[in-house]
Amino acid sequence: MKVNGVRRYLWRAVDQDGNVLDVLVRSRRDAAAVKRFPAKLMKKQCRVPRVLVTDRLRSYVVVHRELMPSVEHRQSKYLNTRAENSHQPTLQREHALKGSRSTTGTQRLLSVFSATSPHFRPRRHRLTAPQYHAEMHRRFETWHQITGSTSLPTET
Repeated sequence: MKVNGVRRYLWRAVDQDGNVLDVLVRSRRDAAAVKRFPAKLMKKQCRVPRVLVTDRLRSYVVVHRELMPSVEHRQSKYLNTRAENSHQPTLQREHALKGSRSTTGTQRLLSVFSATSPHFRPRRHRLTAPQYHAEMHRRFETWHQITGSTSLPTET
């Protein structure tokens, strides 16, 4: 991920359904960040994953060996498609915002966006059109109750 000419690295933890569990943005792709992210995630989730799917970065082997040796580790550029697909709404959001200035700001944006985004993306392929419209209406009603807003913002 490159924002305003600065290279940033993004780690995403995704469950088997493609829901983003956690996001970490760093300015470096170093071993410390690679170790910190799974440890933080396991502490937050209060469990160890069944399978770890990563790309072929060598640091992941060290993390696997040190943090979760009992977990099956699969490394392939084709197996992490679910994680890459989960990143598409994030990329669209980043392009709409024209990027952000700092790693902290990007981290904050992605943390909030990853938590709220699935609420507005029901599994469309499993619903008929009337079911989809009813589900989206229910989800927006819930959103309006939680946020205290009454309607969608108008364009100016």
